[in-house]
Parts: sequence; C-alpha cells; structure tokens
Amino acid sequence: MAPPLPGPLAHLAPLLGHYGYWAVGAVVLVEDFGVPAPGETILVAAAVDAGAGRLNIVAVASIAFAAAVVGDNIGYLIGRTGGRSLVHRWGRYVFLTPKRLVAAEEFFGRHGGKIVTVARFVEGLRQANGIVAGTTGMHWRRFLAFNALGAALWVGLWATLADLAGTHITTVYDRITRYEVYVLAGLGALLAALALRHLLRRRHGSSAAGSTQP
Repeated sequence: MAPPLPGPLAHLAPLLGHYGYWAVGAVVLVEDFGVPAPGETILVAAAVDAGAGRLNIVAVASIAFAAAVVGDNIGYLIGRTGGRSLVHRWGRYVFLTPKRLVAAEEFFGRHGGKIVTVARFVEGLRQANGIVAGTTGMHWRRFLAFNALGAALWVGLWATLADLAGTHITTVYDRITRYEVYVLAGLGALLAALALRHLLRRRHGSSAAGSTQP
C-alpha cells in the first residue's frame, strides 16, 4: 500500500483521490489568473502521489504545465481588456496614476520577459504576473514565450523534486519556500534599481534635448 501524503500535503489527499489529474489542472489554472488556490502545493502533492505509484508523473507535469500557461494567459486577457480601465478608475487609491502606468508600461516593455519568467517561482507574483503583463501592454507573443519558459522550469523543478524526494518533500519544500521572501526582496530591489536607472536616463535625455534647443 502506498504511503499517505506527508505533513501539510495531507489535506489535498481527498481532492486528488477523487479527481486526480482534473484537480491538478483546475487548481493550477485558477491560481494563475489571481484566484487564491494552492497551485504549487497541489503540484507537489500530485508529484509525490506519482512517486508512490498513484499517478503518472509525465501526466502530472504535462497537465500542470498546460494549466499554468492557459491560466496566465487568462490573466493576461483580463489585464489587457479590463486592467487599464481599473487603473484609471481605482489606481489613484493605490498611488497608481495614469502617468505612472505609462512609465510601468515602458519599464515592463524592456524587462517584462525576465519578470514573467522569475515571477513563476515567487508566491504573489505567480498569481499576478499575467494580469500585470496584460495591463502594461506587453506584447502577447513575448509574454507567451517567457511565460511558457517559466512554467516549464517551475513544473520541472517541483515535479522532479517531489517525485524523487517522496515523503521527504515537505522538508525540502519548507526549506526552499523559506527563501522566497529573500528572492522577493532581491527582485524588488533589482526592479527598483532598474526603474531608477530608467527614470534618470529619461531625465538626462530631457535635459539634453532642452539644452540643444535654441
């Protein structure tokens, strides 16, 4: 008899037991366009189940990858069709003015690919990156390519680790997720530095243009 799911993964056992691959696809899908759902956790739990012989690891990874890409593209569509109007209507309450949105669009246009790829591994960013990419007007094909890359790396990492580690995955998972806050802080510092550099370049360009005018 295969061992039960360990620790914090145990509460997902009934869901996986009843719905199997459907549960993996549905939870990962809805998480990726902003719905609070344990997408990463169910991926890990399903991979552990696969290691125990209850599911097939190739099927788990394939379904999770497809659901991640489709979910983020739904988020992108939400951002593209409704994000801008939401910013113009409510953005001032969170200090996101139309002028700042334009600056964000320019910044995301230059560095969006890196953000979309890395965001897949960071809680909070994983759920929002498609909506942000759509709102800021990132080209869809570019978003699709980097999103698929991030999804492949994310699924590959957790599916492989969980399949190999089995019941010891909770220890591995806890140690890795403990460092997410440092990754998020580092990413925030990097984005702030890039935004500051972009702002200084714009100001320098405006000053140079003004000085050349008669």
